Formats: sequence, C-alpha cells, structure tokens
Amino acid sequence: MLSDHIEEEHGMLPHMFFWDVYQETMRSYLQRDSGGEAASDLPDWREVLRFLEEQSSLGVSEVNAVIVTSFLEYLPFPGEEGHDIIEHLGPVMAEKFARIRPEG
Repeated sequence: MLSDHIEEEHGMLPHMFFWDVYQETMRSYLQRDSGGEAASDLPDWREVLRFLEEQSSLGVSEVNAVIVTSFLEYLPFPGEEGHDIIEHLGPVMAEKFARIRPEG
C-alpha cells in the first residue's frame, strides 16, 4: 500500500496514506471470520493495531499526530458498525482515544 501511495502521490502524504490504512483496517476488521482472521486479500487488522500501538509508544510527536488525527479520530462511534474495534486497541492508543473521544 505504501509503495502504491508514494507512486500515485509522487511522495509521502502521511494523512492521506493513513486514510487508506484506516479504510483497509476497518474493512479487514468488519470482514473477519468468527476466529478473528482477516479476509486473505486484506491486511490483518490485529497486526495493524499492534504496529500502530508500537509506533504510538515511541513518543514521536509527528507520528502520534498522524495516528490520532488520521486513524483514531475516524474510528466508528458508538452504535456504528465496527465500533467494538476500540476494545482491541493497546493501552497507549486506548488512552489517546479516550482523550479525544471520552464518550467512545
């Protein structure tokens, strides 16, 4: 996905790229089977969340800004399909999410 983004946009546009990451992650989460596995043509939503948690833990402000504004802020609201993905956020991302959306 990243190489396609760089080629199409003639460089890296982090917030635009993360819109694609968000969409693919949610599609994977919503299409998971009963065992939690993602559809084979999609990235594993659990791996994406693990990677984002790891990156969020590093304390790099630019990275955190992209993850918060271009991923966490887009997560579904209560009552929307897929909202339960927030139950799978790691502790660092869960804390960031709770700060920006205290009502979920």
